[in-house]
Amino acid sequence: MSNSYLSPYSRFFQSDLTIGLRHHPVAFVSLVIFAILCLLAAFAPLLAPFDPFDTTQIDILNSERPPFWAEGAEPAFLFGTDDQGRDMWSIMLYGLRLSLIIGLGAVLVQTLIGVSIGLISGYVGGRVDSLLMRLADIQLSFSTLMIAIVFLALTQVVGGRAFFAQYAPFLLIVIIGLAEWPQYARTVRATVLAEKQKEYVDAARIMGFGPVRIMVRHILPNSLASIFVISTIQIANAIIAEASLSFLGLGMPIAYPSLGSLIASGFDYLFSGSWWITTLPALLLVVLILVVNLLGDWLRDSIAPQHVPEAG
Repeated sequence: MSNSYLSPYSRFFQSDLTIGLRHHPVAFVSLVIFAILCLLAAFAPLLAPFDPFDTTQIDILNSERPPFWAEGAEPAFLFGTDDQGRDMWSIMLYGLRLSLIIGLGAVLVQTLIGVSIGLISGYVGGRVDSLLMRLADIQLSFSTLMIAIVFLALTQVVGGRAFFAQYAPFLLIVIIGLAEWPQYARTVRATVLAEKQKEYVDAARIMGFGPVRIMVRHILPNSLASIFVISTIQIANAIIAEASLSFLGLGMPIAYPSLGSLIASGFDYLFSGSWWITTLPALLLVVLILVVNLLGDWLRDSIAPQHVPEAG
């Protein structure tokens, strides 16, 4: 049967990308694990036996209970409790949810800024291109953590800890997003420089289409494969950045834990016997980063191996 008669659902499952995924066990398993983690995060309020934000469900007398396989475990706490008496399984689900929200939100900010700058830089050219690319070079000369540490520290000093705790997720999304846009800008600019010389762009100009429509409707679709690959890799980078900042005390507060803040809160107990408080969230974070990176590597090799640079 011709592909033109197939439903979109059938065409998707018979596409080269989907067939390649089914024949790549590592990528397929990574996708399944990532999907499971996303479902766990999305349904955290339903799957968590306790609400870690409800103080009436927290008893300090239940603090540092070991996981179910260790001696002294309580049946009610599958993976034990932390130093405040919160159920580890519950706060790990909520922490996973928050880490994914911050990672996805930061990548969305990066994409919007980087794609816009890349389109304008490549299409307009000249001094505008030089100026925007020099800004990208300056941005790349500073690490994400360095930029984030400076801005988050200033935010806490100026706004106070109460203000920071209230808006921490939003601040992390914006700052991590602002620190990583050059990856997108450079990739999109390279595509625009190659595409704007082609005949279909000249035809669009002759038909009277404006620059914005030509960039968005005609040139941008040719960059989507590269953007998608970079975004997959950047999700892992954003989650790592958030976890690192939270571990340093500049990310999510302990009262509203992400995986990074959970690791930080239990680090002091690592060698005192309550190793699970920091080890279990750390293992979950490692699995999350690993599967996202494996998916990103597979997509880079499958979709656009000749156009997609390594995301740093």
